Amino acid sequence: MTAPGIFRTPPAVNEPVRTYAPGSPERAELSRRLAELAGERPSIPLVIGGERVETKTVFEAVMPHDHDHVLADVAKGDASHIERAIAAARDAHPEWSATPWYERVAVFLRAAELLAGPWRSTLTAATMLNQSKTVHQAEIDAACETIDFLRFNAEYLTRIYEEQPQSSAGVWNRLEYRPLEGFVFAISPFNFTAIGANLTTSPALMGNTVVWKPASTQALSAWYTLRLLEEAGLPPGVVNLVFGPGADLGKAALESPELAGVHFTGSTGVFQSIWQTIGGGIERYRNYPRIVGETGGKDFILAHPSADPHAVATAIVRGSFEYQGQKCSASSRLYLPSNLWEEIRADLERDVPSIAMGDPRDFANFMGAVIDKSSFDTQAKAIDEARAAGADIVAGGSVDASEGWFVEPTVIKTEDPGFRLMQDELFGPVVTAFVYDEKKWADTLRLVDETGDYALTGAVFANDRSAIGEAHDALRYAAGNFYVNDKPTGAVVGQQPFGGARASGTNDKAGSLWNLIRWVSPRTVKETLVPATDYRYPSQQPEG
Repeated sequence: MTAPGIFRTPPAVNEPVRTYAPGSPERAELSRRLAELAGERPSIPLVIGGERVETKTVFEAVMPHDHDHVLADVAKGDASHIERAIAAARDAHPEWSATPWYERVAVFLRAAELLAGPWRSTLTAATMLNQSKTVHQAEIDAACETIDFLRFNAEYLTRIYEEQPQSSAGVWNRLEYRPLEGFVFAISPFNFTAIGANLTTSPALMGNTVVWKPASTQALSAWYTLRLLEEAGLPPGVVNLVFGPGADLGKAALESPELAGVHFTGSTGVFQSIWQTIGGGIERYRNYPRIVGETGGKDFILAHPSADPHAVATAIVRGSFEYQGQKCSASSRLYLPSNLWEEIRADLERDVPSIAMGDPRDFANFMGAVIDKSSFDTQAKAIDEARAAGADIVAGGSVDASEGWFVEPTVIKTEDPGFRLMQDELFGPVVTAFVYDEKKWADTLRLVDETGDYALTGAVFANDRSAIGEAHDALRYAAGNFYVNDKPTGAVVGQQPFGGARASGTNDKAGSLWNLIRWVSPRTVKETLVPATDYRYPSQQPEG
């Protein structure tokens, strides 16, 4: 289908966050949907070329806060299913890549509107139940951020396409932004439903076809995300969904000569392994695969002696414990000046024990459970290690796996700025503080920059403007998202493009045109309007 006209997409605006206040229609609708999904136990298939594919083996999708409650039985794929998915992506590529850009955009704008309306409670409820997110955290993720990605990416596409070269007299130069040649392998984590949606739809928007392997602990929301895209009109084979063990599925995908790119969010170790595999077999690929990844973080809050101690304490609680600290951006190391420590400590000792933790279906809860037993064990081990080392447990420190994978929000104070808990990513509700001599601000800036391998997010608190400037310069490469007098979490699409460098990823900034441009391969076209008919140049003419 072609249509005359130079089209503009609807202006992208951020989706308003619903409050789910008592008595509100959205609260009643979501409560109803939560009860329905909790009472079901569907069989979730793989989706390859639009076909529902059952497998001989399945795994259970459970509630982390009630790990005996099975939400669904999920088909477990293997290497053969990845090969089928690659074939389906190959078959879909010619037609989808040739589809006019505005027709592709229409699919994803429709998905955004469906999610803003009739699909909102479903995707939000699935995220709350399977990923143990509170209502507010699920709303800003599964609903608002997903909608924002879909809307803003449509606008970014047009900005990319509008970037065109100059043309000299008698020549028309232009740039075509072609989809990549092959398939994109999307690997998404458990912690954000919106990440799974963006890792798949951003390459697809640009005309690519995708093989998607989500985290097994995100199975329910991944299933509903794909169904949402199908209802919006996404053709079969454009996004192919395969659940299963990452090592087996990843190996099959990375060995394919048709691999055009990897769109990844997850651990640093896995991403480095992917890069090594691609690099070690680079001769097998038809093109050099694009590798885009957002990985780990050991995100910091740094307070200057001039900072407001109460603002710092509030940022610590929200930045460290919202969604159980399972955000790539969550603050997990603190640098606090000696002159403010007692006030900050008093606030933490008051606020942290007041945090309500439990089943997300109780809207009064601020925290749910960590995602699985592996995460639970990691947090428990870290707390035990802190106790054994003589560190000060300022607040929290208890764990309970009897019903769900519950870890109390925990604040630890260490005298050793090189303590393991100040350097290693734990990805849970455990934050470690180092109290520095208030007279050693410059030394502390160096310490923050040099501690650990990551550079994802960080925050500085100060009322002294010169101190903010010093931190801004000294920590230039310590965080890809840098916050001043705010917690280091909560990046909003269209406002704070997200990503970090060093061991935190390739910094291709999800939620910006910089990410989308990785999924195209430009072609320069020069058209000479009146071609030359004589090979000789004027300089060759004789004098006189």
